[in-house]
Amino acid sequence: MIEQAVKEDLKEVMPLLLSAIGHIAYTLAGTEDDSEVERILGDFYVREDNRISYKHVLVDRREDGIAGMLLSYSGDGAAELDVPFVTRPGRDKGVRADETIAVEAQEGDFYLDSIAVAERYQGQGIAKALISAFEQKGEEAGCSRLSLIVEPENTRAYAIYKKLGFTEDGTILVSGSPYIRMVKMK
Repeated sequence: MIEQAVKEDLKEVMPLLLSAIGHIAYTLAGTEDDSEVERILGDFYVREDNRISYKHVLVDRREDGIAGMLLSYSGDGAAELDVPFVTRPGRDKGVRADETIAVEAQEGDFYLDSIAVAERYQGQGIAKALISAFEQKGEEAGCSRLSLIVEPENTRAYAIYKKLGFTEDGTILVSGSPYIRMVKMK
C-alpha cells in the first residue's frame, strides 16, 4: 500500500534513500564518513524543514516492511529546502564544506528527487506504482510539469522514465557529476 511516510520509518527508509542518492549524500551531509552521513541525514529525515524530510516521502508499505520509497517535492521553494543542510552547525568544518548543494528542482515543477525499491521486491511494479502516486501528488499540487534527473550511465532507469513519458530537458551538474534532466508535461 502506498502511503505517506512517518518519522518511525527512518530505519527502513534511510538505506533505500542512501542507495538512491549515492554520492549526493556526502554533499548534503558535508562529510565522507558513511556513519556520519547516515546519522546526519537521519536527523534531517525526522525534521520537516528540508528536502529529505519524511513529509516528502511516499512508501510502499507491506506486512513485512517497506518495499520501496519515493522522495518528491515542489520546485517552488526548493532552494529553501536546502538551507538547513548549508547552515547545519559543523558543516563548515567538514571535508566537503566548500561544496555547493545544487538546486535540482525548477520553479513550477513537481520534482522526483529519488526512488528506490528494496532488492527482494524488485521486478514487481513497485517503482511504477510509486511514480504513478508521484504524478498524482504533482497534479494535486497544481504542477503542470513533472521533473527528475538521472545519471547518464543508469540506462535502465532512463528507459523506464522514457517509457513513462519523460523526455530529456538538458543536463545539470550535481555533486560534481552530470545528470540528464527529464520532464513530463501534465
